[in-house]
Amino acid sequence: MVGICRTRLAEERKQWRKDHPFGFYAKPVKSADGSMNLLEWEVGIPGKAGTPWEGGLYKLTMTFPEDYPSKPPKCKFTPPLFHPNVFPSGTVCLSILDEEKSWKPAITIKQILLGIQDLLDDPNVNDPAQSDAYAMFKHRNDKVAYERRIKQQARENIPK
Repeated sequence: MVGICRTRLAEERKQWRKDHPFGFYAKPVKSADGSMNLLEWEVGIPGKAGTPWEGGLYKLTMTFPEDYPSKPPKCKFTPPLFHPNVFPSGTVCLSILDEEKSWKPAITIKQILLGIQDLLDDPNVNDPAQSDAYAMFKHRNDKVAYERRIKQQARENIPK
């Protein structure tokens, strides 16, 4: 399995370097010895234009299990985001990242990152992971406060 995992990740890295969505970045982290660790990637997802997330570049870590692509990676925002589908730990709650729900081995890193970008402005209220963000998003009276909080978060995540 390990051979399949690393071969697939090396191929995905090659494809990503050739063609990736504007404003995104994704790269394997370097180990202490300077070698590339294909099982852990640093990622940046830009907020979509025309949304409260616009202007921010949201950093996350993708950690791939040894049996990837049979099992999905874990995606975790660092620092954690205020969002209905992000656990307080920063872990993303998204059906395509859940092997019990919608994960398929054919799903690529690019598809995952675009899916997370879509999720930012279009939370899944049927699968909440963060109660405060969910409550604020769900209740109309708090929608303005929710957007204000998201815009503040975007300002805090402007690329330097």
